[in-house]
Amino acid sequence: MGRPDEQAITPGPDGLIPAAMRDGATRGRRHAETEHPYRNPFQRDRDRVIHSGHFRRLEYKTQVFVNGEGDNYRTRLTHTLEVTQIARSIARALRINEDLAEAVALSHDIGHTPFGHAGERVLNDLLRDEGGFDHNLQGLRIVDVLENRYAAFRGLNLTYEVREAFFQHSGKRRVAEMEEFDADSAPLLEVAATLVSDDIAYIAHDVDDGLYSGFIKPEQLEETALWRQATGADGFQDFRPELKRTEGVRRLINSLVTDVVFRSVRAIGEQGYLTPDDVRSGRARVVDFSPEMEKKKNELKEFLFRNFYRHPKVMLVMEEAQKKVRELWRFYVNFPEKMPHEYQGIADIRGVRRAAGDYVAGMTDRFVHDEHRKRIGP
Repeated sequence: MGRPDEQAITPGPDGLIPAAMRDGATRGRRHAETEHPYRNPFQRDRDRVIHSGHFRRLEYKTQVFVNGEGDNYRTRLTHTLEVTQIARSIARALRINEDLAEAVALSHDIGHTPFGHAGERVLNDLLRDEGGFDHNLQGLRIVDVLENRYAAFRGLNLTYEVREAFFQHSGKRRVAEMEEFDADSAPLLEVAATLVSDDIAYIAHDVDDGLYSGFIKPEQLEETALWRQATGADGFQDFRPELKRTEGVRRLINSLVTDVVFRSVRAIGEQGYLTPDDVRSGRARVVDFSPEMEKKKNELKEFLFRNFYRHPKVMLVMEEAQKKVRELWRFYVNFPEKMPHEYQGIADIRGVRRAAGDYVAGMTDRFVHDEHRKRIGP
């Protein structure tokens, strides 16, 4: 590789590189608002997400283990916080906009269903005739419509850049709600930073939870190059067992983040990006893993899929959870008057099937259990 373009990676007076998104360059909000005297637009987005009801309910939504199986396992909320911490670290190292990266990271999973991807698969199947269900699109629906906290508008009225990130995370799914976003536009550097942070966080904490639960054995992980790399230093085998787990996970995160930072600095320089529009028009995502690390990361993801996500005990719990989601959705389709008033209003506009999907998707794991017991029985 050639010498990076020094102009592209040299911070300006504000401490940001030229291609970083500036606070004052946002494309704005759907509903005009007076700017805040001491919080920039992306800080306001962050605060609106944190204070939303859908964000709070992430505390009781599944990452891998269903809520209630143990207090030490990750939830969808702790996953979100870990993604945010990593995204801020990468953004700071790259000298890009930390506030935008933080707002995108905090909101990226706000549309997730109860019971994680298992619940999402059920709703996607049930709503196939209505266009299916995707948690990224649902996140956009939440911040645009379903949150109802302000007198002047529906939703949270977030900036275009944070809303566009749902589209980027969805794989640029072309549906009516996302028509305003450009399918040919590459993610901003800050959005790309959250995409890789999501990968890093869930790989690392799922390894941690898998080892803690005993569903994964340390000797199994030795099959993967990334774990061998993280645990191969002198003296590691002398640690007591619980420290081998936590130290190994810490080193795993550090290896992944360091690879992204060093690879991305060089890629930004080589592309010579000098504005966010340069980034949008680029053909490659420059904040990313190196090809060598991508290969190792994918090997570990495949290991987790085989040995953790498809573990018989995990699958048994998820099958029961999916059954409850399916039965609750059907109950509300048949008895829409049992839904809260706001969802009955959605049924009048979007149809009862979509309204029931919105209602069930917003539930926590434990609320599904309670509501299923009340509506359908033991």
